[in-house]
Amino acid sequence: MGKYYSPTGGLPPQTHLTTERAIVTEAYTVIPKGVMTDIVTSNLPGFSNTRSWIIARPISGFATTFSQLIVEIGPGGGAPKAEFEAGVEGVIFVTRGKVSLTLDGELHQLEEGGYAYLAAGSEWGLENVSDDVVSFHWIRKAYERLEGYEAKSFVTNEKDVEPTAMPDTDGAWKTTRFTDSSDLAHDMQVNIVTFQPGGVIPFPETHVMEHGLYVLEGKAMYLLNNDWVEVEAGDFMWLRAFCPQACYAGGPGEFRYLLYKDMNRQVRLT
Repeated sequence: MGKYYSPTGGLPPQTHLTTERAIVTEAYTVIPKGVMTDIVTSNLPGFSNTRSWIIARPISGFATTFSQLIVEIGPGGGAPKAEFEAGVEGVIFVTRGKVSLTLDGELHQLEEGGYAYLAAGSEWGLENVSDDVVSFHWIRKAYERLEGYEAKSFVTNEKDVEPTAMPDTDGAWKTTRFTDSSDLAHDMQVNIVTFQPGGVIPFPETHVMEHGLYVLEGKAMYLLNNDWVEVEAGDFMWLRAFCPQACYAGGPGEFRYLLYKDMNRQVRLT
């Protein structure tokens, strides 16, 4: 069993209570791990022996900048070409197993913690050459080009990226950033946020960035708008712009989540 939570599907028995922790509001949505069953999966064009849980997509009046999928590829499955939409950038983060990524003609092997930024216009595909399933997150966004800047594809692993402690937190709150926040070539970031037991976001963040937060490890109390919601590994939180948020990580272990945010662009008015 890997360190990151990945859904395994299945279907609850007929005796299972229908009460769950799923919440949909005008400001935020919570998709708990328990509702990611077989019957809510989607097939993906161009992929074989593959299924996905689509956990975020642009919705008018809510979050509009990105989509996020949890993709599971069985042995021998994959897609020689994964992205068919022009102008779309992506990030892959592997939570279980190993997958072969062919990116602009170069072969890369991604294992748990593997991270790939896939620039708009790049040619890439995936193949599971192992005997077990592979599971990964796939975040997609329409790239907003900026004159004089161009984001480039790259491949890494979270274990090779040093987390940065947030100021005045004594390491209780750290962020693993795979790109430099000041690099205007990038109009989004997909980071990993880590809280030690007792760590907090000490104020309700209220900002223009939209968020997708997938809990990789641990549990915590998370403030979403006016509600304190208990979340755990495998849960997904989806926040529209300006939704207040804060966090209290009570332990006993680390609380870690994969975080999407849009950034570095002027607000379009026309």
